[in-house]
Amino acid sequence: MEEEIRAEFQNSGFSIGGASSEDAAQILSTLLTYCINYKMSPADLVSNWEVYYLNRQLDGLKLESSYLDGFLSHLQNEVKERIIKEEANLHIYSSNDVDINCCRLLSNSHADEVAFHDTPGSKQEKPPEESSNSELTPLTSDRPSSSRVAKTNADRITPFATRVNKFTQQYVLNADNAVSVPSKNAEITEDEVIRRIQPSQRCSLQVQRSQPEPGCRFMYDRMEDRFNYLEDRIRKSASLFSASGFCGQPADATLASEEKMFAVGTVACDGEGHLNEKSILLQGSVQHSRGQRVRLDLKDLDHFSLFPGQVVGIEGHNPSGHCFVASKLIDSIPVSVDAQLPSAKKQAIDNESNQNSDAGTLSRALSSVIAAGPYTTTDNLLFEPLQELLSYACRKQPQLLILMGPFIDSDHPDIKKGTVDQSFHDIFHFEILRKIQDFTQYLGNTVRVILIPSVRDAHHDFVFPQPAFDLNFPEDITHQITCLANPCLFSSNEIHFGCCTVDILKQLSGEEISRKPPVGKPADRIGRLASHILKQQSYYPLYPSAAGVPLDFSLAKEALEISSAPDVLLLPSDLAPFVKVLSLGEGSDDQKRFICVNPGRLAKGIGGGTFVELYYNEGIDKTNASIIRI
Repeated sequence: MEEEIRAEFQNSGFSIGGASSEDAAQILSTLLTYCINYKMSPADLVSNWEVYYLNRQLDGLKLESSYLDGFLSHLQNEVKERIIKEEANLHIYSSNDVDINCCRLLSNSHADEVAFHDTPGSKQEKPPEESSNSELTPLTSDRPSSSRVAKTNADRITPFATRVNKFTQQYVLNADNAVSVPSKNAEITEDEVIRRIQPSQRCSLQVQRSQPEPGCRFMYDRMEDRFNYLEDRIRKSASLFSASGFCGQPADATLASEEKMFAVGTVACDGEGHLNEKSILLQGSVQHSRGQRVRLDLKDLDHFSLFPGQVVGIEGHNPSGHCFVASKLIDSIPVSVDAQLPSAKKQAIDNESNQNSDAGTLSRALSSVIAAGPYTTTDNLLFEPLQELLSYACRKQPQLLILMGPFIDSDHPDIKKGTVDQSFHDIFHFEILRKIQDFTQYLGNTVRVILIPSVRDAHHDFVFPQPAFDLNFPEDITHQITCLANPCLFSSNEIHFGCCTVDILKQLSGEEISRKPPVGKPADRIGRLASHILKQQSYYPLYPSAAGVPLDFSLAKEALEISSAPDVLLLPSDLAPFVKVLSLGEGSDDQKRFICVNPGRLAKGIGGGTFVELYYNEGIDKTNASIIRI
């Protein structure tokens, strides 16, 4: 059939391009795939190419490989328009949609659930294979149009759709408490099916910090804002060190003195490159050292971990006035007494969840699913991983679904090339929000969804800190979907979550310099990097900021501050996914333990990534979490 395609193009005056015969063969193979997926003859394919060629006003009569992505988008739109014409009243998202489980029974889901509760053993039950394997045997509604769309999408074959080892656990925290993911052939009892249908208890949701507000002014920060931000961090940290009682009053580290002194400042690099032991500087505050810098000598320290912008307390002496010889280094800023008290000013998303039946208080238990974008593979904009995630959540029915950006990834090849024929906002609303709305309507009031943006979102403000999405939802689901800023601090069922979608772990990994202790347990580098976030009481303690991070200092002062350690810290990163139990203040009486989660990326390349299922139960010891491959 490839020769037929070549002949049709030649008859129309076009040639198959390519620098070599292998390139031409690859183009023909791709065109053959288009014919198979869209059920077109070679003549139909050439007709569509001629329309695309004229509309785009392309130069030359040679079909190059660089034209294939745009041609594919043109074919997808042709399929969409054809379906809409054939089905006048058809409601679809786009021609690229693949149905998800939770959206297929919206028209009669309420009646089905009533029947299920009335007659648990009735014929409404699905066979075990269908219940546990809904991604392989999708449910369809009674509308012919829905099945028509499902059939069109089912004909398309993508690498993600043909993946193996779906929903396998890669890691389990506290495996003794974990509930294993049901296998595809596992037999599901009648009680288990009924339990999945019954609504779970609605979780509470309070927002402690979500700044800046949507519509804020940005790109107006001045040099004065940068100075004030850094100066305030040093002065506040110095006062906390003094108030802790474990350190003396901060002194000027630039003055020559044989006596031991205690100094507070930020770590800086003497040059343009990365830190090394010979280029570490300490910059003090204007109040204590007139903002001057002094070189640090760390030869007497057996271990340390430093990065540019880190606020540290250092004990030592400066015999020459040019080099401060450190004998002790404190890289954890003490927590103020006021920060340990619960915040009096909290934004309640709803009040009914706080009035919890008989007990009047909510137990610190919460089931959640946590994922971070991208939500589609790099070879298309079908958003198949997102659909699979929502299908999984429909089966598991968590109380809280946390979705972190990027949603419309600016690094996606189609977004970069500009081959999409929809605006970024349209893609976000039709390909993502509609699916999430259908998901919340299907599960009802028992589920909450939190959306947190990323600086990689092509349709949102390119600034950090980043305001929340400004969206208008239908009244019946407004209380179910909450948009928060990046970064943010919120609590659900009295469990505190902190979240920052900027890849600070990867950026710290590239800038940190450390020395391991000669003896002791093996160092956990990723855990150490994550602990820096809470030790520095800032979601972004790195300065200067990494390339590609649009840090606005006029918005950063309050938005980036972490006044108290959360129970769960969410730090999505390109690094390997993990769930770790970390601690602050090791060896002290007020040791604080917290869970740090990097769910990984839901889509990686043309394949699936990972997400995290977390069940928090009263404390960390009873909590279990699983890293699951989509």
